[in-house]
Amino acid sequence: METISNVIGFLPALIKATPLTLLLTAVAGVFGLVIGTLVALARLSGRRILSVPAYVFTFAFRGTPLLVQIYLIYYGLGQILPGTWVRHSFLWPYLRDGLWYAIFALSLNQASYNAEVIRGAIKAIPRGQIEAAKSIGMRSSMILRRITLPQAFRSCLPVLTGDLIILLKTTSLASTITILEVMGTARMLQRQSLLIFEPLIAAGIIYFTVVFILTRVMGVVEKRLTRYRTAKA
Repeated sequence: METISNVIGFLPALIKATPLTLLLTAVAGVFGLVIGTLVALARLSGRRILSVPAYVFTFAFRGTPLLVQIYLIYYGLGQILPGTWVRHSFLWPYLRDGLWYAIFALSLNQASYNAEVIRGAIKAIPRGQIEAAKSIGMRSSMILRRITLPQAFRSCLPVLTGDLIILLKTTSLASTITILEVMGTARMLQRQSLLIFEPLIAAGIIYFTVVFILTRVMGVVEKRLTRYRTAKA
């Protein structure tokens, strides 16, 4: 009973930290999707000046641990930027905060995975649709905006949802650079209370609840975006 009451007692502090976890997930998720889409298009462009850097980007970020990337960006840029013009610019109040380094690292890591998913979805679109669009005079940009990307996003939405849930859980690594999101707050509670398991159990309850809600919301979004399939069946 004492353990349960301790877990319940830790929940308010962790709930208070949840918006920061959601902020990290939302911002890194949006930037990751935008950058990932551009990288996917670059890989499919057929121009080596675009496809090779895009390949190197995805290979590098998918091939190294996210924790290493966070450390390199936080300590690397954190060492370099104070000695540049950035130190005296309007950007410095933001860039001296570890939150932005965490968002930067999470966004790039997420983009590398999104890029491969979107690239595969684009390649799966029947070539005949593209040829038909060209035959009626649609420009490449219009084909991309009206045919290619909408179909690609619909077909890979379940995978993108899975990647977003993984991103939510990996935001816990931001606690390693002093960000007090849910996991960072749980570690702080461990130090203050000298209890090991109760703060972790409470943090697990928070993550489970958020993942459950996020899964339900994305399920509704997926159902709405793919309702035409049900109509056809």
